[in-house]
This record gives sequence, C-alpha cells and structure tokens, in this order.
Amino acid sequence: MREKVMILAGMLALSTAVKAQLSEIEYIEIDKNQILVESVLSAEEQAALSPRQILESLQAGNERFVRNDLTARDHSLQIRESADKQFPKAMVLSCVDSRVPVEDVFDKGIGDIFVARVAGNFVNNDILGSMEFATKVAGAKLIIVLGHENCGAIHAAIDGAELGHITGMLKNIKPAIKQSTVTDGPRNSENRLFVHEVSENNVRITIEKIIEESSIIKEMMDNGEVDIKGAVYDMDTGVVNFL
Repeated sequence: MREKVMILAGMLALSTAVKAQLSEIEYIEIDKNQILVESVLSAEEQAALSPRQILESLQAGNERFVRNDLTARDHSLQIRESADKQFPKAMVLSCVDSRVPVEDVFDKGIGDIFVARVAGNFVNNDILGSMEFATKVAGAKLIIVLGHENCGAIHAAIDGAELGHITGMLKNIKPAIKQSTVTDGPRNSENRLFVHEVSENNVRITIEKIIEESSIIKEMMDNGEVDIKGAVYDMDTGVVNFL
C-alpha cells in the first residue's frame, strides 16, 4: 500500500511540474487579416494573363520558396472553389522525384498548375495529350519542362541500368546522353558536371519533341497563345534555374 501511495505522489508531482512548464510557454497571437491568402484563379483572370506574366509569377513564387516565405492558403476553401471548374496558369512536366514538390517549389496552390510527372521528365504520347488538354482545352498558357539535379533516372540512364520496365523507360533519356559532349572527365554518374549537362540536354530535347510532335501546341506557340520554357531545379538551394 505504501508503495502505491509513493507512486501516486510521484505522478502528481510530475503532473504539477509539467503544468508549470506549460504555463511558462509564450504563445504568439497571429492576426489572420495580415496573412495573404490566394483565391482560386477565375476564367477572367486566366484570360487576362500572358505567358510572360505567368513565367514571372512562377519565378517570384520560387524566390519565396527559397526564402521559406510561402503564401498562406485556405486549402479547404480552395477545394470548394475549384470543385466545379478550373483555370490553371501553367502546365509543368516534372520528374517523379519526391524531393521536387512542384506546387511548393513555385509557391502555387490548388487550381494553379497542371503537373505531369514521370521519372526523367521526358515526354510521351500520354503526356503530350495531357499538355494539349491543359493548354487548348483548359486554357493554360505556359508549359514548363522541369528537370532537377541529382536525378536518379538520369544517373540510371547514364550508367546503363537494366531492370524490368525501367530499361525501356530509360531509353527516352539516351539522346540527351549522346548529345552531352562538353563536360570533361568520365561519362558516368559519379561525374556531377556530366550529370548536370545531361539533365539540361534532356530538358531541351523534351521541349523540341513537344513542339515537333504536337501540331496543336506548335500552332498555339506560333500565335503567341502559349510558350514553353525549360528549367532545372537545384537540390542544394531550392532554386529553379531557367534555361
């Protein structure tokens, strides 16, 4: 009985100490009126934007991402606002890499951008169709092909990895390897400069293929309705460097 009493007394003392510490914690009151909350883009707002303005918006968003100054958003409200319709600004083709959170990288929210992802950020018929939907049907005015440093797919393609369906997928990156002849040193994934060169060339080749294989996007580009830009995301800094 005496042992039970001592255990109970100890628990009460611990509880009192925890409460005392909690009472000393300072809480900061945040004025919600001072937080910028973006609403979902409307059809009128989308129509008024130019490809150049959208590019500048993405660049500004990336600067905020690097500064860790992301825009506050009411996601619950944005879900409801975009439930029946959407008017995104841009279409981004990115790698599947989990370290490249596309919406965060450009500080965009629900309804702002279409995102297609495939290891090695190359283009195929399905992605081309998605881009044509995003631009011709849904009104997006900018396509971004976004590669990134230290890309596992690029590494695997350079080193000739073979495994199941991965083998066939990596063939899409081979043209960029062949085209990369500027960097000195070994042509393997240990050579970071060579990997960087392949990553940039892979983005450029993908853009060329989009324009060559999609007459819809090519016509929209010729009419100034859509533009395409290439970029590489720097894993070390968070900066998106446009080519």
